[in-house]
Amino acid sequence: MTSSSVPLLPTTERALLHRIAVGQAEGRAPSLVGAVARGGRLVWSGARGDVCSAADTQYRIGSITKTFTAVLVLRLRDEGLLSLDDPLEKHLPGTGVGDVTIAQLLCHAGGLAAESPSPWWERTPGELRPALADVLGKDPLVHVPGRRFHYSNTGYTLLGSLVSAVRGVSWEEALRTGILEPLGMGRTTSQPVAPYAPGWAVHPWADVLLPEPAEDLGLMAPAGQLWSTAADLCRFASFLAEGDERVLSAESVREMRTAAAPPVAGDWEGGYGLGVRLLRRDGRTLVGHSGSLPGFVAGLWFSPDDDVAAVVLANATSGPEPWTVAADLVQIVAEAEPRLPEPWRPLPEADSALLALTGTWYWGTSPYGLKLLGDGRVELQPLRGVGRGSRFRPLPDGTWLGLDGYYDGEVLRVVRRQDGSVSHLDLGSFVFTREPYGPADAVPGGVDVDGWRGGR
Repeated sequence: MTSSSVPLLPTTERALLHRIAVGQAEGRAPSLVGAVARGGRLVWSGARGDVCSAADTQYRIGSITKTFTAVLVLRLRDEGLLSLDDPLEKHLPGTGVGDVTIAQLLCHAGGLAAESPSPWWERTPGELRPALADVLGKDPLVHVPGRRFHYSNTGYTLLGSLVSAVRGVSWEEALRTGILEPLGMGRTTSQPVAPYAPGWAVHPWADVLLPEPAEDLGLMAPAGQLWSTAADLCRFASFLAEGDERVLSAESVREMRTAAAPPVAGDWEGGYGLGVRLLRRDGRTLVGHSGSLPGFVAGLWFSPDDDVAAVVLANATSGPEPWTVAADLVQIVAEAEPRLPEPWRPLPEADSALLALTGTWYWGTSPYGLKLLGDGRVELQPLRGVGRGSRFRPLPDGTWLGLDGYYDGEVLRVVRRQDGSVSHLDLGSFVFTREPYGPADAVPGGVDVDGWRGGR
């Protein structure tokens, strides 16, 4: 039995409920809902305040919408319709910022302004900005493209228009057919569908409320339009953790959550991938996004290592911090009920040629262990001290490609002698031999002919 098939313990559920109760009370939110997924399925949901259903009530999710837009762009790339290194001009001409690449827009490194020109786009109808020129304004660039991270709502507006231009349908239609329907996210919509929470502003010095407008954002929709539920967003988080061939492969979602832009100054525990935020918190890597629009705040985080995702939604302009509460929910489950390791099983078959390569190899005098992982994959790790290690997947030509660590993207190959026996491993020009500086080994620079000796 895996950890994902085991219900949460009552003590864990009580701790989760307590955390959202504190979040709702201290954040002074009219309502706050939370949900947790593990193993790809919803395992807990809870609510505090005036809410119909913890899992099925819609809230506006703000900038979590950007992650959906990023998935749509990655789909276009995977279908061969564009490259992330393409300049925007190639697919969406006439914007005035066409030299910025698609990848730079995805990771907020395009140098674009954070917001559109006034009036404040989140509280005014999108019809006030009918064209991209109205969204971008006269001076759309505030930094040199590619130099630094600068969060940009206008950049994701451009990406939404890019999706529409390349796909030949509206952003909403591409979203529906490309993500929502395949993943069964029937409660995620551009406009609210009952039951949904109304958006409120809470007075900072009195316990009174003011309704917030819920505007249609028009061209800005790909940056923050969507309404969703805790259950739907848990389903989306599980997809971002594992992938789904109907939407994006596991390899592509891993690419999304690989750091593509550095953290901003003063926030060295975070970073940004392709449409997702990255956070190091208490030794745990969290991936997800936060969101806010007038009347609503939202947070989504998942821990790939712990196989736990959490979503928190609230209907207040400010006060509650769903991103903090969601991170706490992940931590509560991960620490109270650690993920069970996968059961050990023997490989279905043994490749004698690969098996012969396993064991100890030496880079200079540093010992490394080569381990067979299955599916032709191997792992090379230092056996003592600090060193550089990686996992590798096989390529058709008999070599392996690095998947992580220092050797990510580097090629590992077996070098053989004329008689077919193995001479050494070559990894990005580094030579790994069976003995440390053996006299017959092909060590760059050669080996002293007198061999090893004492200190005198």
